[in-house]
Amino acid sequence: ALTTRAMASLANVEYRNQEATCYVGNLDASCDEDLLMELFAQVGRVSNVHMPKDKLTSVHNGYGFVEYCDVTDADYAIQTLNMIKLHGRPMRVSKSSLDKKTGRDALDVGANLFVGNLDPNDVDEKLLYDTFSAFGTIVRPPRVARDETTNQSKGYGFVSYDSFEASDAAIECMHGQFLCDRQVVVQYAFKKKSDTEETGTAPGSAPERHGSRAERMLAASNPMRKYIQKSAVQRMPNTMFATSSAGMG
Repeated sequence: ALTTRAMASLANVEYRNQEATCYVGNLDASCDEDLLMELFAQVGRVSNVHMPKDKLTSVHNGYGFVEYCDVTDADYAIQTLNMIKLHGRPMRVSKSSLDKKTGRDALDVGANLFVGNLDPNDVDEKLLYDTFSAFGTIVRPPRVARDETTNQSKGYGFVSYDSFEASDAAIECMHGQFLCDRQVVVQYAFKKKSDTEETGTAPGSAPERHGSRAERMLAASNPMRKYIQKSAVQRMPNTMFATSSAGMG
């Protein structure tokens, strides 16, 4: 049976202020609405927390929505809590109004980078986000390739932007620079065919990287482009880059 609180959450979900609501994704199975309330209330006054659950099992689907009383608190939550680890998993925090599935698909234009020679102990998803978000809007949480058994970093990862202007700037500024005392490789990732994007190098013949002329033409004509540029909700202040890039050459 639904609790009174769950019924209230369901009743409110259709009427929430989307601009003051954060989408929170990549949540561990042990997370619940009380934990999200406790965490996000540290940023501002929360009016509602809702985690959609499976009707049969009552288990949440790995994401939820946090509505604030004020839009500025929601914006601040995105800046401070995005990619923070909760139960060992980096949370994805963004404006819910831009995070519907169709919106995420439209944001992905192919501006996807491979970042190699990472320090396996000191560089995690949060540091990648803090460093590379200085160049533009990141459309999905950066991914560090990890060993499935030990969760140890394999020394490379991937970052995806909403525009080629941002990814070009990241390559120009970061390729060959030092991150945690290692000179990193930043280049366009190979398009995902079998395991090519998992290594950054192609095992077979004629690999194709992202960043092609065709992809750039499609991105330029993307109908979401103007809306994205006005609503770059995941872009974090450039001061984050200064604080997270110590040790770069």
